[in-house]
Amino acid sequence: MQMSNSQETYSIPSKFRRIENLHIVFWLLKDLSWAMLWKPMGLIMIIPTIGAALLITWQTRAIKSELLHNLAVDFWIIANAYWMLTEFYSKNDSLRFYTIIPFSIGLIIIAYYYIFIKPKEKKVTELAN
Repeated sequence: MQMSNSQETYSIPSKFRRIENLHIVFWLLKDLSWAMLWKPMGLIMIIPTIGAALLITWQTRAIKSELLHNLAVDFWIIANAYWMLTEFYSKNDSLRFYTIIPFSIGLIIIAYYYIFIKPKEKKVTELAN
């Protein structure tokens, strides 16, 4: 992190940013396929979408806030992909309710960050100043 005008700024290497931008394209293609009922394309796009999300999580693992937010996104995409699959391939509509598991894991990760980690980080920052 760099200091500028007494505010912290966050910058990431351009190669990481390229992966993040590509991830957005993958996710949009997956969701477009879902909306248009393009089952083969939607199924195929799960792999690069989750793969890019996991790569982003790995690349940002050294920064706790980024790691935990990206883990939550990983679980969001898993829930999203599962939901799409249930709509594409199941006649049992109630199967989509299992998305509560990965969605909840993502929410727990975010809650953990904001309840436990961020206050500690704030205290450390205040003590340093």
